[in-house]
Amino acid sequence: MTKILFVCHGNICRSPMAQYLFAQRAAERGMDCVTESAATSREEIGNPIYPPARRKLRQMGVPFGDHRAVQMTRADYDKYDLLLAMDQANVRNMKTIAGGDPAGKIRRLLDYGPRPRDIADPWYTGDFDATYADLEEGCAALLDWLAEKG
Repeated sequence: MTKILFVCHGNICRSPMAQYLFAQRAAERGMDCVTESAATSREEIGNPIYPPARRKLRQMGVPFGDHRAVQMTRADYDKYDLLLAMDQANVRNMKTIAGGDPAGKIRRLLDYGPRPRDIADPWYTGDFDATYADLEEGCAALLDWLAEKG
């Protein structure tokens, strides 16, 4: 069983969207994965998924639970097999929180795809469609990578 932590700045848009989308896609493929999500900041701790992100998940038929934002901790580094950031700033902050990345478990989600790049924060862009498309691409590439890895 692979344990994955998806991480973004506030844990109310990109990372919970990735968590629930990946969980759905993994289940559709019959893959045994545990998914959670967290923030690098404390700004949104305790808050639910941002309403436009919830709307996008509903629109796309992705089920989600009663998510509340939490902050990544140093202990998460040992708890999860992969800690996947939405952008390079998240990677830097995650390495600070974890005290480094000796096992190479911290990467961007889209590093698994053919076009490695950051996933833009829809909190600022307002473009939840583009964010969702990037998350779909990243989740599919990650699932393919895990399937190949065995």
